[in-house]
Amino acid sequence: MREGFTTGSCAAAAAKAAAYMLFSGRKKESIDITVPRGDVFHAEIVDVMSTGECVRCAVVKDGGDDPDVTSGCRIYAEVRAEDGSEDREGIDEREGNGSLHNTTDKREGDCGLHNATVVIHGGEGIGRVMKPGLDQPVGEAAINHVPREMIEQGVQEICRIFDHTGRVDVTISVPGGEEIARKTFNPRLGIEGGISIIGTSGVVEPMSRKAVMDTIYLELKQRRETGNRGAVLSPGNYGRDFLRREYGYDIDDAVKIANFVGASLDMCVELGYEEILLAGHIGKMVKLAAGIMNTHSHEADGRMETIAAAGIRAGLSRECLIKILDALSTTEALGYVAEEGREALEKVMSTIMERIRYYLDFRTKGQIRTECMVYCDEFGMLGETAGAKELIGRL
Repeated sequence: MREGFTTGSCAAAAAKAAAYMLFSGRKKESIDITVPRGDVFHAEIVDVMSTGECVRCAVVKDGGDDPDVTSGCRIYAEVRAEDGSEDREGIDEREGNGSLHNTTDKREGDCGLHNATVVIHGGEGIGRVMKPGLDQPVGEAAINHVPREMIEQGVQEICRIFDHTGRVDVTISVPGGEEIARKTFNPRLGIEGGISIIGTSGVVEPMSRKAVMDTIYLELKQRRETGNRGAVLSPGNYGRDFLRREYGYDIDDAVKIANFVGASLDMCVELGYEEILLAGHIGKMVKLAAGIMNTHSHEADGRMETIAAAGIRAGLSRECLIKILDALSTTEALGYVAEEGREALEKVMSTIMERIRYYLDFRTKGQIRTECMVYCDEFGMLGETAGAKELIGRL
């Protein structure tokens, strides 16, 4: 699958190109930067605007084959210089031919003693950090530290070429960024007013599992740093809606962990959480009773086999067990169990909850108190560990 480049890479390329055009007076239609992973990003430059005092240009974000909501948006950088910069009448339409990739200062022994001062700002469509625990302090533009380093590196490279040692202001903006941000995790994380400029490698890996994991970790870390010793985890919106409906629990206080149950528990241990409540639909949660800690269907299934195994212990009839194994959904399977009586359903779910508790404790090595609730719309609350209600009442 085709890789792409991050918003951080786009911002850095746009800033470098704008700086070049400001100091040279020549238009730049493309530019190269080396991203942290070591790849060369050949960026096309669009929407060049010059006032003589500053230059603004954009790079179109291409996330490759990753379903990234920022793909196609324009990442703008506006660069203006003070203290020693020359006034410019405008940009010469002739394209500068020399590549700026890996250009170095010709003055040997400089060692950065005469670097410019690069100040980075967040403009239109860039979010602002409103909660602690994120990459940037509260109140700062949501431009993470690696993109900031990339932006500064590119601009400093240009400043050295043109012997500029004064101040350079770089403003990153994304028109429409506030609307795009509503489709991201930013509002939940406490980033308001726009998207984040992010990326650690500079490259977008298609269908990035790491991106989802990083988001879960960030939310857990943020909550822990604000003093929370416990957390409610839910694989999806069904679990969060159930908590609100049955217990009045605010769904915004539950951390959505998708299919990554085991990895999320590992994060909770690492971050020093003391107690965790996991709540979700039987369709995913029953897999935990078989020790399956990634509940995605591409990873593993075993749902019907697990219910059938619990059914054997509960004394279900052979006919019922065969129906369970042939069922297409957990709801259908539990319907067959319920046909043999409410007591049969309770026994099956009691066994399933025992096994879920066992594997949760096994995964966390007993370092965190783990409780669990399992439900479905058709049957309501199906099972819960002994301390689940008490824990959610406190959380």
